[in-house]
Amino acid sequence: MAAVTDIPVHLPKLLALFKTVVPKLVNNKHKGQYGRIGVIGGSLEYTGAPYFAAISSIRVGADLAHVFCHSNASAIIKSYSPDLIVHPVLDCVDAVERITPWLERLHVIVIGPGLGREPSILKTASNILKLCMDTKKPVVIDADGLFLLNDNLNLICGQRNVLLTPNVMEFRRLFGEDSEEARQKMSLLGAGVTVLEKGANDKVYVPHCNEVHSMPTGGSGRRCGGQGDLLSGSLATFFSWSLQSDEPNPALVAACASSYFVKKLNAAAFQKFGRSLLASDMVNEIPVVFQVEFENSDPQ
Repeated sequence: MAAVTDIPVHLPKLLALFKTVVPKLVNNKHKGQYGRIGVIGGSLEYTGAPYFAAISSIRVGADLAHVFCHSNASAIIKSYSPDLIVHPVLDCVDAVERITPWLERLHVIVIGPGLGREPSILKTASNILKLCMDTKKPVVIDADGLFLLNDNLNLICGQRNVLLTPNVMEFRRLFGEDSEEARQKMSLLGAGVTVLEKGANDKVYVPHCNEVHSMPTGGSGRRCGGQGDLLSGSLATFFSWSLQSDEPNPALVAACASSYFVKKLNAAAFQKFGRSLLASDMVNEIPVVFQVEFENSDPQ
């Protein structure tokens, strides 16, 4: 196999490029055109994860966010925010049939936040993923969504517009401990799958051309729960915009931009709260950090 090319991300170039991807706010658009995001996840034990993914997607700038969750989680997630559209359907026997009409309306689907490991729910999520692949729906797969792929990478091999967001341990479970083994398994993914490995230095793998784009360090030492969910939600909106802008490498641009963005959120919140920082504090930093880092200041 060809050697992997490690490419350090040039931040000024990335930021300049992403500013061209962010859609300008104009008065002739209607609700939904700036992004409609779906989140598949949420169980009785894990209600925060789908909330953080969905709320970050609309805080970044998507117009609508839908959460498709277990019925036991629905009221709890609704109580967190009236801005989310919550569907208590994942544990229904006809869950896939109920969700299918909604999928047609959404630009990007996030599969996994707070999904849990209940076999029947995982089966439903797997069927939804298959449906997304059959209909060419762009997806971001995180958390328990990645658990689905541990023995079933073939679900996404050869597909288009698929983004995986594993942390270091999830990456090893998916691709193995050995670097050569990982390269070989990733080579099977095809040209349409991109992998964002989260860590001190996030890495964005483009398997089909043996490239890994290394992000600089950032954020802080505070690693509270929920930050990965903020990443998957913001990434979904960034991905939607990159696809709509006809950017030639939409997954790569969105992955690098969201990696940079979430570390900036962490750093900004850490300045205020230190080791007391919570994921909800990072959500509150989204407007200012986005304005500083990404907003195109050209006249409207």
